[in-house]
Amino acid sequence: MTNLLIAYIGIALMVGLSGLGSVFGLTICGNTVVGALKKRPDAMGIYILLSALPSTQGIYGFVGYFLLQGFLTAGITALQAAAVFGAGLALGVVALFSAIRQGQVCANGVAATGAGHNVTAGTMIMAAFPEFYAILALLVLILIRNLMGTPVLG
Repeated sequence: MTNLLIAYIGIALMVGLSGLGSVFGLTICGNTVVGALKKRPDAMGIYILLSALPSTQGIYGFVGYFLLQGFLTAGITALQAAAVFGAGLALGVVALFSAIRQGQVCANGVAATGAGHNVTAGTMIMAAFPEFYAILALLVLILIRNLMGTPVLG
């Protein structure tokens, strides 16, 4: 039962931290949108596009849960529980910071757009860099999951 508890803590960290990062990233950019709307309300489509980018990290945590849920049984081994915990913690922490930093990049793009500059494409390219590390963390989770063998029912 201790193994299962360790695995569930890893899942909670993964989903919780990645979701929290998205909340912060979305809020950072959303706050900037409110100010930019005063200057250029016609650019709302660009604002929404840039504001939505930090939401993907929360989705990665959700996907990670579905990839690991088969192991959440009473028969989970200590090694599998440690793998779930480690992969969950890694994805959660990387996604947390990735979403926050991506929200800051997008907020700067929104502010520049509000000031009349055409920076949407450049902002999206720069915002892809923090996103890349969240994707890598999800890929590591997939690789770890593939090394864990098959779930033990019980």
